[in-house]
Order: sequence, then C-alpha cells, then structure tokens
Amino acid sequence: MTFSAVIVAAGASLRAGPGEPKPWRDLGGRPVLAWSAHALSTAGARRLVVVTTADRTEATRSLLAGLPGLVVVEGGPSRSLSVRAGLAALDGPPDEPVLVHDAARPFLGPAVIGRVLEALSGADGAIAALPVADSLKRGGPAGVPEIEAAVDREGLWRAQTPQAFRRAALLSAFAAWTGPEPTDEAAVMAANGARIALVPGDPRLFKLTWPEDFDMAEALARAPAPSPREVRMGQGIDAHRWGPGDGVWLCGVHIPHDASLIGHSDADAGLHALTDALLGALGEGDIGQHFPPSDPRWKGEPSATFLAHAGGRVAARGGRILSLDLTLVCEKPRIGPHREAMRRSVAEILGLDIGRVSVKATTTEGMGYTGRQEGLLAQAIAAVELPSA
Repeated sequence: MTFSAVIVAAGASLRAGPGEPKPWRDLGGRPVLAWSAHALSTAGARRLVVVTTADRTEATRSLLAGLPGLVVVEGGPSRSLSVRAGLAALDGPPDEPVLVHDAARPFLGPAVIGRVLEALSGADGAIAALPVADSLKRGGPAGVPEIEAAVDREGLWRAQTPQAFRRAALLSAFAAWTGPEPTDEAAVMAANGARIALVPGDPRLFKLTWPEDFDMAEALARAPAPSPREVRMGQGIDAHRWGPGDGVWLCGVHIPHDASLIGHSDADAGLHALTDALLGALGEGDIGQHFPPSDPRWKGEPSATFLAHAGGRVAARGGRILSLDLTLVCEKPRIGPHREAMRRSVAEILGLDIGRVSVKATTTEGMGYTGRQEGLLAQAIAAVELPSA
C-alpha cells in the first residue's frame, strides 16, 4: 500500500535533561532521528517529511541524504502546528494514508507499520497502542506521595506512534479543532467524529522522555540482531472466460478490446494471480477465502483492493515483497503496448519500486482455450522475505 509519513522532530526536549535535543542524541552510533527515518523509508514511504527546528533543517537534510522522497520543513511552537506543517508539505492524492510518528520513538519496526496501514482500510484512523498492564493509582497534589484512589485499568491503552490517517481527513480535522493543544492526532480526528482503530503496538516503541530512558534505549540498540529472515515463494494462477464487452482490466489498466473478461469482481486476472501468489508465499490461503465470490460486497470491486490487502498482510507479518513476476497468456489483446503501465500500476498499489515488478505475455499459438480465445490465463510468482519462524 502506498503511503507517506511525517516525523515530528521539532520539540524542545525539556524533560530529557541537559544535552542535545532528543532527535539528535546518539543512539547506537547514530542520531535518534535516523532510526525512525530509515525504518519508514525501508517500509516504502513514498514521501518522508521530517519536521524539525529552523536551525536543524540543513543538518537534517545532510543526515538523511539519499532517502527517497525526503522533505525537510520547519516546525511550529507546538506539536499540532508541526504536524500541520508536515502535512502541508505532502503532495499526492488526498486520500493517501499518512503515518505520523514521533522521532523520539526510535525502535519502529515493519510489523507495526503494516498493522496500522492495514487497519486503516476499515477505519478512519489507526494507532499503535498497548493495553495498560500495571495497576493505576491517583496521587494527591504535587509533592504529596500518597494514594488518593485506585483507577480501573480495564479498557485503557497506552497510545504510541505511528498513527495513520487519510491526509485530507486529518487536515480537515485540524481545521475544525477548537480545543486546547491536543495530545495526539487521534484526539483531533476523534473530536471530528472519526472512528479510530487500536492495533497492537510494541513495548520497544517507548518514547524517549526522561534522561534514564536513554540508558534503556542504548541497551536495546546494542542488543543482538533480531532473528534471521527467510525468503518464501508463492504461485498464483487465474483464468477468466471472454464475454461481450468493449474492454478488459489487466493489472489495473483498462485496455480497449472487442470483449471483456467475465467475473464477480472486475475480472482482472493479472491482479488476481498476483494476489494469490502473495497469499501463497505467506501460507494464508487464496483470494477466494479472503474475498468470497458469494459475498455481494465484492461484486464489481476493483481488484486493486485485493492486491493491496495481500500487500498489507505481508507488511503485517513483518515482511517485504522482493519481486513479482506475472505472465499473461492470450492471443488478444496485445499486451506489449500496455506493459509499462501495468508494471507502474502494480508498483503503485503495493508501494514498490517498479524494478521489482515484471509483466510478460505469451500466446499458445492457437492451442487450447487461450488459443481459441475462449479465455485468458494469468500466472504469477512472488518472492517475499519474512522473519524466520
């Protein structure tokens, strides 16, 4: 799924003790800011906006030079103004997902990114969070270390970042906000009537706040590398009959033709085969299990929905797509003139570099059902890298 990200790194770091602001303190041999920036870039952020202080903009560009889609802007005197500055620097479609992340949460992993993006497909927003496990007590006035009351922790969550929203919706919510300085973007969206999903966060994704937090973070940064990763392969095959019509959808591209493919959705055999290939690499069944043709919700549905779901499942498992190879088997229409548009379409749906997507075509020289032009066949192979079990 294509997304952009805003990293907020313009705070004064008043509670962190003497020294550099938090995003610029050393952690495991590099500035704290670099950890999140590289994590979001590796996850496929189309645009990566870093909001920092006026005196740090050039240093930020130098530190993160080479990251694709990097934009550095000056923030405001409050978090909300800094987030607005970051959103204003984004381009792209208004409904593109945007992840807002604190630079002071350096241990951001692909699994959390995948979970918030996937949850956004069924809600107006999604945030990483952890259920409160400790007993909660309400104390007396400042400086009086006495318990006044116990607080029920049932249903309470510790909010983390990233928090995911559609760009235009978040901008609209900020424009409508009339309260005091909000604690986070979820509060702004919720006040505007949005439904916000909670997805499992990560205990390591704590926010560097107090001086002692840096000792813990340094220990994590120097801990042994995570478990090894493995490459898995998946195969997908799909076929559809030809029927009356004036065009066909293949890999998200509409091609004028004297017939159409028949199916419950838009019958895009190319995207269906790619979806099955990704699900196969994950061992998570096939497209029919995730989107049953008996369900009227999927009638006429663009197949980009199915492929984006499969890509989201890869991200949710902490994986990444290494390559996709699709072969379309048909006598007509000619695929060659549309090949690059198909590659771009698949790459955009999944947030991949186009170099990871291959689309080929062949005929059966008149043999079989494809040769008799009774139907079209699509075959796909996907290579996916996942954490080792």
